[in-house]
Amino acid sequence: MKLQEYKKERITFAVITVLLIFIEVLIALFVDDAFIRPYFGDMLVVVVLYAFVRIFVPHGHRLLPLYIFLFAIVVEVLQYFHIVDILGLGGSRFFRTLIGGVFDWKDIGCYAVGCLAMGGYEILRWKKGEK
Repeated sequence: MKLQEYKKERITFAVITVLLIFIEVLIALFVDDAFIRPYFGDMLVVVVLYAFVRIFVPHGHRLLPLYIFLFAIVVEVLQYFHIVDILGLGGSRFFRTLIGGVFDWKDIGCYAVGCLAMGGYEILRWKKGEK
């Protein structure tokens, strides 16, 4: 891959990351429903992580969606042990929202859906001949 194409792809992932973070913030601030915020927001967070990592590693690592899923599980398990309170950040609404404060199996299901979507994207990239 040419250097120019490599830079373009990194910039594309950076723009996608910023847009997805903006959407996540909008969801967190303005959506209070029974589906978008609790399910779509959790699914989208792993897509944000994927896009962010791809800024720095745009090629290779076809198992990146799996690694992100495992990372999300670790964060969810840390929520079970109240990591926000252990770190002394429990009084901060920002950190409670960012890290989360409650373990939920449904969150892991949402992370799985997002990572499966990114896995599908990786398969499409691989079939197109991208490494």
